Amino acid sequence: MKKWQILPGVVAFAYLGLAGTAQQQQPRPPDHMQHRFSDPERYAKSFDDPARDGWQMPARVIDVLKMSPDTSVVDIGAGTGYFTVRLAKAVPRGTVYAVDVEPAMLEHIRKRAAAEHLQNVVTVQASGVSPNVPRPVDIVIVVDTYHHLPNRPAYFRALTKSLVTGGRVAIIDFRKDSPEGPPPQFRFEADQIIGEMTQAGYRLDARHDFLPRQHFLVFRPDTVTR
Repeated sequence: MKKWQILPGVVAFAYLGLAGTAQQQQPRPPDHMQHRFSDPERYAKSFDDPARDGWQMPARVIDVLKMSPDTSVVDIGAGTGYFTVRLAKAVPRGTVYAVDVEPAMLEHIRKRAAAEHLQNVVTVQASGVSPNVPRPVDIVIVVDTYHHLPNRPAYFRALTKSLVTGGRVAIIDFRKDSPEGPPPQFRFEADQIIGEMTQAGYRLDARHDFLPRQHFLVFRPDTVTR
């Protein structure tokens, strides 16, 4: 579901009362971006463009997360595998679960991992409300996908069950002033992400500001509220 992909959500309705008139039911815009990514070859041209490394800085992102060689990782919204293959090389004795709602993307990742002789990549079919992580892991990475998730507090609250004790969730998503990314209404200030994750039962563990286009926030489940 990487970068501007569809996830099914529930359209909420607000009831607005007007003086002297009957209440009218008005639709509220969804809080997540809806878009399909069913053509991996097409999107690989942009998702895996070497120029992306200049602003995505994948090596530095992975380095600051300080993962050991046997770390277990979930890449939610794995897309064409941009981060998946890099993570797999960083944790050669661990496992990287590449999670996506698009079957075509998962097939693309399987072929890519095989071509690069990466035997520690496992693809996982996600649903619109759950990443379907098969077992508790050390770290979950959500890159350019947070804005696609419906009902995010509930989504991440349920995700705490898929983290080992001391596990982390790293969220990387576009800033309001990024020169590219989703439409402005689907970009968030860091405080909104932190607020939603707090609702989900997490506390901010680290905040990295070196990415020029994205927030990079790391959370841990709050043991007081868990």
